[in-house]
Amino acid sequence: MERLKILVVDDESRMRKLIRDFLVKSGYEVLEAEDGEEAVDIFFTVKNIALIILDVMMPKMDGWQACREIRKQSGVPIIMLTAKSGEADELKGFELGVDEYISKPFSPKILVARVEAVLRRSNGTTPEEVIRVGDIAIDKAAHQVTIDGHVVELSYKEFELLTYFAENQGLALSREKILNNVWNYDYFGDARTIDTHVKKLRSKLGEKGGKYIKTIWGMGYKLEV
Repeated sequence: MERLKILVVDDESRMRKLIRDFLVKSGYEVLEAEDGEEAVDIFFTVKNIALIILDVMMPKMDGWQACREIRKQSGVPIIMLTAKSGEADELKGFELGVDEYISKPFSPKILVARVEAVLRRSNGTTPEEVIRVGDIAIDKAAHQVTIDGHVVELSYKEFELLTYFAENQGLALSREKILNNVWNYDYFGDARTIDTHVKKLRSKLGEKGGKYIKTIWGMGYKLEV
C-alpha cells in the first residue's frame, strides 16, 4: 500500500528531522521545505500530498501566507506549528482554514496522534466502536455512554457531540467546526446552541464533564484528560 505523503515545513532543520523521524516511524512518507515559498512550490509540483505541517515564523514567506496561497486552490489538511500560544494566533489560523494548531514545544508522539486524527477526519474513516476518554467509555454501536461502568443517559445530539469531542481528543475545535460536523450544516440557528448542549453534557457527565471538556475562550472547546 502506498504511504501517505506529508509535507513538513519549518526553517529549523533539527525540528524538521525530529518530526520526520517520528512520522517515518509511523509509516508516512515525508517531504521537507525550509520556508513558505518552497512549501508552496513543492505542494503544487508533487501530487497527492495528504497533509501539511506548517511552521508560522519562517523567512521569505511565513506560514500564514503559505496557508493563504495553498487554500486558494486546495482543501488539504493543514496543521500549524508556532512558538506563540496566543488565542489571537489560533483564531487567525482557524479563519485561514487551518485544521489544527499546535504550540511549541510539543511531544512528537502527540503530534503524530493529531496527524492521525486530522487524516481520519478528512478521510471519513470510522474509528473504533468503543472510544475511551479517561473513565468515560463511548460505545458507538450501542449508542451508550458509561462512566466507571455506570450508564449516563444522553440525548441523541449530546451523544453525537461527546463522540465528536472524543474522536478529536486533545484538539481545539471551533464552534463552526463543531456545528458543521455534529449538526451537518442542516442547522440554521445560532452557534450558541453548541454552548447549551455542552452545558447539559458537562452536567450529565458530572465531575468528569467539567474536568475533561475545556472551553477555549473566543473559539470553542477541547476534550482533554
